[in-house]
Amino acid sequence: MSEENKSIPPAPEAQEKIRNEAAWVDLLRQEIGRVIIGQKYLVDRLILGLLANGHVLLEGVPGLAKTLAVKTLSQCIRADFKRIQFTPDLLPADVVGTLIYSPNQGEFTTKKGPIFTNLLLADEINRAPAKVQSALLEGMQERQVTIGDETFMLPKPFLVLATENPIDQEGTYPLPEAQMDRFMLKLVVDYPSRDEELKILESNANVSVRHDVSPVVDAETIFKSRKFVDEIYLDDKLKGYLVDVVQSTRNPDQFGASELSAFIRFGASPRATISLALASKAHAFMQGRSFVTPQDIKDIGFDVLRHRIIVSYEAEAEDISSDDIIKKIFETVPVP
Repeated sequence: MSEENKSIPPAPEAQEKIRNEAAWVDLLRQEIGRVIIGQKYLVDRLILGLLANGHVLLEGVPGLAKTLAVKTLSQCIRADFKRIQFTPDLLPADVVGTLIYSPNQGEFTTKKGPIFTNLLLADEINRAPAKVQSALLEGMQERQVTIGDETFMLPKPFLVLATENPIDQEGTYPLPEAQMDRFMLKLVVDYPSRDEELKILESNANVSVRHDVSPVVDAETIFKSRKFVDEIYLDDKLKGYLVDVVQSTRNPDQFGASELSAFIRFGASPRATISLALASKAHAFMQGRSFVTPQDIKDIGFDVLRHRIIVSYEAEAEDISSDDIIKKIFETVPVP
């Protein structure tokens, strides 16, 4: 085998198998597309989160169909779905549940909260203070919830799909770093193009408009596809590249990007390395490939890393964002 082809395992039958297994992805895209016009990036990343078993955070100004996209996704999947509207007066018990004393029985009973579901929409998550946001920490990382002295496992699959408005908007609270790190992906949702907005107008400028979709995939199919995602081939050289990309967010001077050192307060954690590998495999699966390419890592890298790099005050003063830093890192770290 030649050196340049060494990263691609010689298994054409694996390609065909992956393409067949990924057929439901197109069906899901089409069904969501009946309601969500445009926003291909948003829809694809939501599906990728399902495949990679990773929580997804959607950030954008109000009115960009973030909540509608998550609700539509949940309607297209045969699974339990619950929504929590995060508000300033919300309490942690409103999320995870609480113990209720019964005078007749003389004992406490557990009332489970809305977190006990397959898909949880945490709507406008940064409209509630940090103590409420932190109620999700155990569930997001360990897929379990402790109420009183008892621990309950969450249903499988369990995914948090959260929306938030930009932090400079009125009435928002910043998410704690520990909370941000538990999201596999952070998506920045932008305005639609002119043509897309015209289509949105034509299909929604009606008082009696309804958004009806049908379930096209069940939890069992998603579990099955996740096993195939695990089997996607990731070459050792690409593992090294992936680790170098994450390491360079902590020590950019060791990778020829010393000018970034002043702009980074904290780099990405090892959880980011794991998330980047899983997300790259899921991205390859969605493309119908049985192996990961450097382009998969680059395509998904911004969504995995942007919320994990904490920029310095100097970066803020010079209007340098984490996306600018990631772009420079991908330009600097050599591709194998």
